[in-house]
Amino acid sequence: MNHFPPPKRLGLIVHGAIIFVLAIIAAISFINLTRVEVGSIFLIALLTLLASFAPIPFFAYRVYSLWRADYRLDRNSLAINWGLRVEDIPLSDIEFVRSANDLSVPLKLPPLPIVGGLLGARRHPDLGMVEFLASDGKKLLLVATAKRVFVISPENPIEFTQTFARATELGSLTPAESKSVYPSFVVTQAWQSGMARYLWLTALFLNLGLFIWASLIIPTTPRVALGPQFIGSQIETVPSSQLIIFPLASLLLTVTGWIAGLYFYRWEKERALAFILWGSSMLTGLLFLLAVLFIITTPV
Repeated sequence: MNHFPPPKRLGLIVHGAIIFVLAIIAAISFINLTRVEVGSIFLIALLTLLASFAPIPFFAYRVYSLWRADYRLDRNSLAINWGLRVEDIPLSDIEFVRSANDLSVPLKLPPLPIVGGLLGARRHPDLGMVEFLASDGKKLLLVATAKRVFVISPENPIEFTQTFARATELGSLTPAESKSVYPSFVVTQAWQSGMARYLWLTALFLNLGLFIWASLIIPTTPRVALGPQFIGSQIETVPSSQLIIFPLASLLLTVTGWIAGLYFYRWEKERALAFILWGSSMLTGLLFLLAVLFIITTPV
């Protein structure tokens, strides 16, 4: 089996830089959020925090996908691996492999064409639906099948094309089956489990309840006792806006646990770890709710 991975270094650097910048913005917004009173500055800091934090899991998945990306070619099939996206194509189903530069109508790149992550689908007037699983717009190859055309970007397109031609001439040793796996398939498969649905929905409602509760407490309670308090000493209070720490931290842990659980759910032997992670996310949300209850019931 021959491996033809796509160019990765520049894409990993670019995506890593984007995550770093977003994380810095989120951290600064979070610090400002815990220091200001409720008002316009508080709202701006909250919106900035949410806007900067929300894309981080998306770009983190792109880093993971690019890190594991590979095109594997043998006499039986071409396997395209891109994160949780897997496409296994029998060589007998491939109609042609050629450079995208040979097209009379230029190929439009997919939405958000960041180096290291040319992903998505486009419709081409001559080729029909085209799916990108590539990292470098200068090394694009077209892999055409009867159903769809895939766009890939091996590090050495010429060597890949030559290896494909030799494999086709030699013929297949054993029949290969076509296989397509999408990231959404893992979510759908896990959703079919009653236990997974229960843990997901419970964690979701706990986080929503925590956000709603904190948003109701902050405008009506000027200050709260947050932090360790000692018997006999004066109770130290802080602006109630710092309560936003609890729903945000709970959401961060829940999203992280949910994604990590999906990663382990792909394998039958490790699905117990997925349920442990999802259960831990639910328990964490409950503990944060109890923490807020304890804080607001503490006299100040």
